[in-house]
Amino acid sequence: MTAPAGAAHSARRERMSAVRSTKQFANSMAVALLGLTLLAGAAWAQGNYIMSPPPNVRPPGLKNVGIQQNLNEQIPPDLTFTDDLGRQVKLGDYFGQKPLILNFVYYGCPMLCGEELSGLESTLRVLKFDIGKEFEVITISFDPKNTPQIAAKKKEQFLGRYNRPGAEQGWHFLVGQPDAIAAATKAAGFQYEYDPKTEQFAHSTAIMVLTPQGKIAQYYYGIEYPPKDVRLALVEASQNRIGNVVDEVLLYCYHYDPTQGKYSATVLRILQLMAVATMAGLGALFFVMIRRDPNNSRPDNFKGAEQVR
Repeated sequence: MTAPAGAAHSARRERMSAVRSTKQFANSMAVALLGLTLLAGAAWAQGNYIMSPPPNVRPPGLKNVGIQQNLNEQIPPDLTFTDDLGRQVKLGDYFGQKPLILNFVYYGCPMLCGEELSGLESTLRVLKFDIGKEFEVITISFDPKNTPQIAAKKKEQFLGRYNRPGAEQGWHFLVGQPDAIAAATKAAGFQYEYDPKTEQFAHSTAIMVLTPQGKIAQYYYGIEYPPKDVRLALVEASQNRIGNVVDEVLLYCYHYDPTQGKYSATVLRILQLMAVATMAGLGALFFVMIRRDPNNSRPDNFKGAEQVR
């Protein structure tokens, strides 16, 4: 009687272990599916997002001020500027290796340009990507009166906030002559106007993400830029040469919406991902239940003992 009793106790433990494992797996799958459901809900909400007026709707008096999206436009690589060290450079000198962020400011701007640069620096400080390593930044002054000395002071100010080694090699503050400025801003769709009465420029604010070859991939408006969107934009512009597998999954589920200047969830893709995850989860659960079936786990001698009884 001792052997059958021990076998029965062992089989009971195996059955309880199988039940616990199955419940734990089922709970894990439920949590995962709930997360995907919430993600789909967020996607649906974004899909019904009420758009703000397009950026080209401008108030009276600012008809020549704004930003026209020139997606996939090539920024002319042969345009010559002067960097913050006083060196003559061509924009093409920065092309060919890494994705880039391009923005236009003027270094004597009393308010808006400083806010734009502050918002950009704050976003870049959040990213795990490093300026000069995974990507580069080109800041061009559209005021031909700005000098390399003024550009150097502005660079020192924002690199001091960013405070990462090597960034001075990757964030370029440029000044230039009217012809080069006009050609660069025209290619980027950046439109501004000088007011001789106030001696200031009327302009909008935006950053552009460029491919390593210098083509415009995306625009982001305003003075604050979502770090998640900027990261995905850099990954996509680099053709996945930077980033990780999580970025690839997010890029599958999200797409850049040029009308909103941000990434929006793609409902169909998320539903497809949910379907794949559900089928995989059910298949794995079915496999575990078969492998952990208590009837298949009983030792042969125990089955024989039951027949003797």
